[in-house]
Amino acid sequence: MISFIKRKLKKAWYKRKFEEYGYKIEKFPIDNIGEIEYAQWQHPLIQPHVVSTANVNFYSKLAGPGAMIIDIGAHAGDTTVPMALAVGKEGLVLGLEPNKYVFKILKKNASLNPELTNIVPLCFAATDVDKEFVFHYSDASFGNGGYLSQLERKSLSHRYTLDVVGKNLQNYLFEHYADKLEKLELLKVDAEGYDKEILKTLPDILERYKPNLMVECYKKLPPEERDDLFDVITGFGYHL
Repeated sequence: MISFIKRKLKKAWYKRKFEEYGYKIEKFPIDNIGEIEYAQWQHPLIQPHVVSTANVNFYSKLAGPGAMIIDIGAHAGDTTVPMALAVGKEGLVLGLEPNKYVFKILKKNASLNPELTNIVPLCFAATDVDKEFVFHYSDASFGNGGYLSQLERKSLSHRYTLDVVGKNLQNYLFEHYADKLEKLELLKVDAEGYDKEILKTLPDILERYKPNLMVECYKKLPPEERDDLFDVITGFGYHL
């Protein structure tokens, strides 16, 4: 019981105290690829990530060699890196992460394994308009959070705010990657309950290129928000 209380107090202390954490390079063996490097964020409230053969094989079923993938809510790169390994050096993975603190770790991960991956890290949020937004986080060092306008911020204890840049992703893609979109095979969205609003900003991308979708159904969404998420996805002609 005493050790449990100590852990709780330590966690509460970490939540209240701001600190910018660095990374530690770790190595993971991947079948048919070899040993790869991964920058592990040292934020004490974030669980360590493992890049495994199973991760890479999973994404290989959704996007083939040379394909394009968009990872919205990339965080430190725990999904971005195996995605990039799945599509290979000739492929392309765009990793969107608006949190400037964890983005530094994502950027490092994008620079690792250059002979095996092609990752472009982008420090902005996918939003309907180009402007600054306020994101809410559950700890002072901005480990986990997002745009929570549709949720009860107080009940979720996301009381730490961070200004982030938002851009209309569809416009950005047509401006910078129009020649790559024919190879778009996977779009992943993990945005703390804001996922359906992001999908609504990508109508031409979804209707024209029909990439596979991975979308989080945030566990604290009320039933009406879950229904709306389902309706948005099926409205673009997708089957769950």
